[in-house]
Amino acid sequence: MKRKLIVQKYGGSSVAHSERIKRVAQRVIATKHQGADVVVVVSALGDTTDELLQLASQVSQSPSERELDMLMATGEQVSVALLAMAIHAFGEDAVSFTGAQVGILTDGTHTKARLVKINTHRIVEELHKGRIVIVAGFQGVNLNQDITTLGRGGSDLTAVALAKSLAADVCEIFTDVEGVYTADPRLVPQARKLDAISYDEMLELASLGAQVMQARSIFVAKRFQIPIHVRSSFSAREGTMITHSVGAMEDIVVSGVSLQKDEAKVTIRDVPDKPGMAAQIFRELASHGLNVDMIVQNVSREGSTDLSFTVVKTDLVATLRVTRQVSHRIGTGEVTTDEGVAKVSIVGIGMRSHSGVAARMFEAMARERINIEMISTSEIKISCLIRKQHAERAVRTLHQAFGLGKRR
Repeated sequence: MKRKLIVQKYGGSSVAHSERIKRVAQRVIATKHQGADVVVVVSALGDTTDELLQLASQVSQSPSERELDMLMATGEQVSVALLAMAIHAFGEDAVSFTGAQVGILTDGTHTKARLVKINTHRIVEELHKGRIVIVAGFQGVNLNQDITTLGRGGSDLTAVALAKSLAADVCEIFTDVEGVYTADPRLVPQARKLDAISYDEMLELASLGAQVMQARSIFVAKRFQIPIHVRSSFSAREGTMITHSVGAMEDIVVSGVSLQKDEAKVTIRDVPDKPGMAAQIFRELASHGLNVDMIVQNVSREGSTDLSFTVVKTDLVATLRVTRQVSHRIGTGEVTTDEGVAKVSIVGIGMRSHSGVAARMFEAMARERINIEMISTSEIKISCLIRKQHAERAVRTLHQAFGLGKRR
């Protein structure tokens, strides 16, 4: 009979120091002793990634992206080696690998590489020897044999992609919370853990600031129907299952509220009110791999208009450089920025079949005298750009307005 195969991913907080690494080792061994083959994906220890980025900024104001990847990938290499050592110390056999060693091939983009394919031959070979296989998350290698990284939260993507390539029975994501909540429990004490959530809802929440999982990993999981169990590395309790269908979820109008504080608004003044101007601006941004979120164009006045859009703060410097270049070429006014903004969003499959959700959201914000600067919507989410100082109050207000703290 075919043995069960489980892919487990442990985040940075789960392996922050030696005692936690030992605890993870024991949990991995216990999973194997329950009769499963185990492939483990590990993030860098604690705040290692941030510390490495800070170190890079101290030696260069604009470090090469290739060299950043060389630096950033070392964090996970430390983690996998230490976890393998801990497992050995408990008497079980394990082997650690970098992304390159197990054939995680990516495109040529640095710091935000996309997966091309995974050669699982070496992993399968080690599993047949009875070993626990530990893989460094967040990293791969391109065709030039240069190390690449998969962007923030990329270890989630590594785990989900390995689960798909190995035809795993489940992908378990271990983190410092017990699952997916209706809101960040640090902001909303009444936030409630969800037993299950759909891929679509989780994809929206992850894209909108929920830090439980990387959005790209959810996209892959949805595409290949990979069941994901988000759970705590500090508890044995069941977490939240992310799957294609979640019972009668359409009866629930809103499933969660999310907050994104790392937004920045860019405004281009006096854009010529002619066909194709916006296309030129956003085509140029896209060609540099810069993702734009919310977009608002004002009503034309005297042949010109103002155009505003948001990007994540980490892309702001590059966005301004590109935007000012194209603005100069097409003859616009000045380009300004505003970093004092945040994005609050509500998400729920039930929005597809319920009217009045937007009105309810806007009324709740109005009662708190929170002004809305920009709005964007999809079939299952509504996002509002507001001043950052009102962000946390807005999350609590919306959580209460939609009754998300109540048991269902």
